[in-house]
Amino acid sequence: MLEAADRSTTTSMATLIIITGMSGAGKTLAVQSLEDLGFFCVDNLPPVLIPKFAELIEQSKGKIGKVALVIDLRGREFFTALSESLNFIKDHFTIHCEILFLDATDSVLVQRYKESRRRHPLAPEGMPLDGIRLERKMLDELKNSATQVIDTSNMKPAKLKEKIISRFTHLETNTLSINITSFGFKYGIPIDADLVFDVRFLPNPHYVENLRPNTGQNSDVYEYVMKWPETQAFLTKLLDMLHFLIPQYRKEGKSQVIIGIGCTGGKHRSVAIAEYLGKMLGASETESVSVSHRDSDRDRH
Repeated sequence: MLEAADRSTTTSMATLIIITGMSGAGKTLAVQSLEDLGFFCVDNLPPVLIPKFAELIEQSKGKIGKVALVIDLRGREFFTALSESLNFIKDHFTIHCEILFLDATDSVLVQRYKESRRRHPLAPEGMPLDGIRLERKMLDELKNSATQVIDTSNMKPAKLKEKIISRFTHLETNTLSINITSFGFKYGIPIDADLVFDVRFLPNPHYVENLRPNTGQNSDVYEYVMKWPETQAFLTKLLDMLHFLIPQYRKEGKSQVIIGIGCTGGKHRSVAIAEYLGKMLGASETESVSVSHRDSDRDRH
């Protein structure tokens, strides 16, 4: 890890990522993913020690330029000090700080605890759901102040790793990271989306028998979605708005924008529109654009 950190340039601002969130939501995998990006990672550091750690980062003169700290309820007696410590860093150090909050639905977390046969840290002798509900209440304020929230409920480990790597590779460049994800409203809106657009008003390929089995990545489905006048009018207005918003986000200091495109099942219309936006926004050299499809394979079988 230190060898990877040594490659950070001394002229760039050091970065500190706080990894936190619900127990069982994927913090261990998040740490491993950031280690792969060259971050120096420390697990379960008491928040009261964060300012001292920040001092060590600055004294390293760039040798430790990217750091990730895991803060969770194992150190709950120190947890209230987190906000105070981060404010102290902001006032006394030239270090860029972000909070990555990992979340998942209660039902998914319960299932993960059953599969791992582990006990929830807040309900060692009781039902996991009791501990999950208490933990969610304790972390609610921290979640609201997070710079990035990732819902891992429907993510396989490889997908979460891909998302984290996509989220934080921008630290190597000055580009704004834009993640475009399609989804189905019947499966819920992505909780980490900054912008959400509903394309259920467009003609639905689901009702065309030969198109129904395919997704919006299929050329026939894609062309069907794109051929309608209302599609072209919508895309013209949407791109005009995004071309206005993106520079404003960059000016405000945002490092990532997540755009959610939703239709009923997340298979046809939203996928096609997301693919189109990826091509159009990806043509710019000033942004890093990625496209993902959360629900496109849900009903394949």
